[in-house]
Amino acid sequence: MLLVTSFVLLHRSEAQLNSTFYSSTCPNVSNIVQGVIQQALQSDPRIGASLIRLHFHDCFVQGCDASILLDNNGTILSEKDAAPNTNSTRGFDVVDNIKTAVENSCPGVVSCADILAISAEASVTLAGGPSWNVLLGRRDSRTANQAGANSSIPAPFESLSNITAKFSAVGLNTTDLVALSGAHTFGRAQCRLFSNRLYNFSGTGNPDPTLNTTYLGNLRQICPQNGSGFAVANLDPTTFDTFDNNYFSNLQNNQGLLQSDQELLSTSGAPTISIVNLFSSNQSAFFASFVQSMINMGNISPLTGSNGEIRSNCRNVN
Repeated sequence: MLLVTSFVLLHRSEAQLNSTFYSSTCPNVSNIVQGVIQQALQSDPRIGASLIRLHFHDCFVQGCDASILLDNNGTILSEKDAAPNTNSTRGFDVVDNIKTAVENSCPGVVSCADILAISAEASVTLAGGPSWNVLLGRRDSRTANQAGANSSIPAPFESLSNITAKFSAVGLNTTDLVALSGAHTFGRAQCRLFSNRLYNFSGTGNPDPTLNTTYLGNLRQICPQNGSGFAVANLDPTTFDTFDNNYFSNLQNNQGLLQSDQELLSTSGAPTISIVNLFSSNQSAFFASFVQSMINMGNISPLTGSNGEIRSNCRNVN
């Protein structure tokens, strides 16, 4: 009964979002967003990956409602201070710049939640990945959920079964998990998120046995054993700023950066293995699945109709 209800709710939300939501009220919104991101890429080649990650971390916590963008104030405990986000999520200033540009053109019309969804698509397209019609019509939350951010966002050192459960909890399946992990075809990760794999994996005193030894040596140079932990390595060591299917070929070469990357292929008997192999050999199949999974993720519990609000400043409720 619960499953049926949640399925109906998920698809009811999908019906309420549509790709032409702003066609009469802010017809140039996608171009405005893309223009600001193109400008930001000139000085920050990793901003696209940072923006898609904001959409991901937003949607996994009380739905795609821009709750991740809210700052602390008297009543709000910001999700930015949750463990998966603190000193890690970035790009908030670029979101502010996008919001300002959109407000200048269409004041009070476009939600911050939709700006995150449009930014994710633009970031992928600008990096050479697929484009798609983003479904729109989300509204912004008046609350944040720091505890939810701590418990619901998949962590890079979790087991595949735990991560699969977190995806399942928001209505996403194994194909969604593998396809969305493919967003690690660009961007960076901090040493502290994978250094245990380099020196002391699972308390063994040895590196993760699934790490390619040459790759291990390269990563140890970037991340010395007693370093700060905040140096960054490319998630995709081959084409680090391009959106392609090399992420999956890297996994086949034991060059997944995060434990959560490599275990997609290295977990014995896992249903993810055949999907990784398909995406590695067929970029078109990856792109098609990625687009559908981004749409699926963007449909997680949006606020629509008269629920929520259209924030005038993405950092604060109106």
